[in-house]
Amino acid sequence: MFASDLDGTLVRSDGTVSDRTRAALKAAAGAGLIVAFATGRPPRWLHEIGDATGHTGVAVSANGAVIYDLETETVLRAHQLAPPLLAEITSGLRAVFPAVRFGVEYGLNFGYEPGYRHDWEISPTHDRRGNPIEPPLVADLAEIISRPGVKLLAKHRELDPDTFRAQASRLLDGRATVTGSSTTALLEIAPPGVTKATGLAEIAASHGIGPDEVVAVGDMPNDVSMLEWAGRAYAVANAHPSVLAVVDEVLPSNDDDGVATLIEALLTARADLPAPPAR
Repeated sequence: MFASDLDGTLVRSDGTVSDRTRAALKAAAGAGLIVAFATGRPPRWLHEIGDATGHTGVAVSANGAVIYDLETETVLRAHQLAPPLLAEITSGLRAVFPAVRFGVEYGLNFGYEPGYRHDWEISPTHDRRGNPIEPPLVADLAEIISRPGVKLLAKHRELDPDTFRAQASRLLDGRATVTGSSTTALLEIAPPGVTKATGLAEIAASHGIGPDEVVAVGDMPNDVSMLEWAGRAYAVANAHPSVLAVVDEVLPSNDDDGVATLIEALLTARADLPAPPAR
């Protein structure tokens, strides 16, 4: 199985996917590799990736909390933060970080409290079939955490991202999984024990694939779990230091087709292997 993060890894800085990368993904699937995307993106942001890559199949979304079918645009499995846990987490974080503001990913929709500021488009208005998508809920904290979510977002406009993540991880240890994929102080909080690695393990197991048969590539702290889990781990050159510290090799950057370079090398090496004995 070949597993890749999207933003900052497979996707270029301008938000596009190169022709070379599309061709490499197609060649990988044609050669019999299971190609899996593992992303912090919510499901509603995945239809454009399916279009951009030509990839259909199953993806790990919301940092492992959602297993999503790209072809049918349906959620197959979801691990949720229940409202009591959301209340416990948000009250604990706000007690220590009074200026923090929250948003909640529900799976196919989003809610946020006034004062939460976005660095990207919150939600597309339509899916790839042209069907309208429900607009985000804007309400006070009590309302946005009154229903289960697959990911809690906690944003601070002043703190250093790594410091914020480290402090929040200690505060919530055992109660939630804290990670991040932004250059700003934005925490991505999942149910306890849920990571990209656990999501990929679900997909791999369904194909009878073990971790030693998985190659993974990423660039940000939310990729560390899958890179430590995979049998062979790679980072693009633009990766966060925490990622560079755990990988086997470093590839060219996302803007220099690092993922395509890796796939091409894997397929070349595979072609050079002797054929398996006849049964």
